[in-house]
Amino acid sequence: MRPLRYSINLTLDGCYDHRVGIADAELHRHAAETLARADALLFGRVIYQMMESAWRTPAPQGERPDWTAPFARTIGAAKKYVVSSTLESVDWNAELVRGDLRTTVEALKREPGNGLYTGGVSLPRALAEMGLIDEYEFIVHPRVAGHGPSLFAGLPRMLDLALVGRREFASGAVALRYVPR
Repeated sequence: MRPLRYSINLTLDGCYDHRVGIADAELHRHAAETLARADALLFGRVIYQMMESAWRTPAPQGERPDWTAPFARTIGAAKKYVVSSTLESVDWNAELVRGDLRTTVEALKREPGNGLYTGGVSLPRALAEMGLIDEYEFIVHPRVAGHGPSLFAGLPRMLDLALVGRREFASGAVALRYVPR
């Protein structure tokens, strides 16, 4: 069974607004490596549309720093499953999935391979509630945003996790990997 991994960037005060994190070559390299470990990406509509608008290639000249190119290539080439009841169609190497979320994700996990990756907020919250996430990575940036809702707000029960990995970056950000206990 392939594991479902989740990764998100957040500040010390738990803000997950993508505009407040540190964007540098080392963190983008780590993100590309994370995505490359997966056979496919599982996104909800919001994160799919956000990633597509930001990373679909080719980008206009000068729009992104050169060091973002490996991440753009990696995410562009990745197979994507998009969970949405409102989108009519998707492209960018993506397939629209509908129906029962648990059944769909369990079927994807049963396929052979190295793993699945998910990102965003709403879909991962639903997946966590169902106990379908096998590994969590929180990349904590050394910033206090002072705004934003908390991650997993409204989760009906506490997630009890065990630390299995830690990586520090030159920026001061720290990637903390956990698995459910």
